[in-house]
Amino acid sequence: MSNLELHQYLPKLPDVGLQEFMEWCILEQSKAAGLEFKPDQGKLNNLAAADYSKQLVDQFMKVKPDPIRAGLVAVIAGKQADKHELTGLAAVVDFVSLYVKYLIPKDGSNPEDADAILAKASQHQYDKLVEVAKKHGVNL
Repeated sequence: MSNLELHQYLPKLPDVGLQEFMEWCILEQSKAAGLEFKPDQGKLNNLAAADYSKQLVDQFMKVKPDPIRAGLVAVIAGKQADKHELTGLAAVVDFVSLYVKYLIPKDGSNPEDADAILAKASQHQYDKLVEVAKKHGVNL
């Protein structure tokens, strides 16, 4: 279950759906990783969708309760997202979803627990992606 390949579905969603899924990853799922991210709404108000997404991701990536771990997770998520060869907003959403997912297992988790946690996070992401896709008339 942890090998759900969400990247294959991302290009099927319209940008508004991708943005909705990304916001959910950043604002909701990241709480499972212990992040209490509160975006600066003043910097987000009145931005076009593309600029909004960039600003939200920029603010989110600056939240690093454990900078070393966050940096390592960013490298892992970035390398994996690069292999998926997506473009545009789908590429950003792919990276963000991987980054958040890999932040969830806490330090000190044994490998079996970490695998189970990642599997659960992957399934949760897939379920949300399906929900968002249906809302926007896309069948995964």
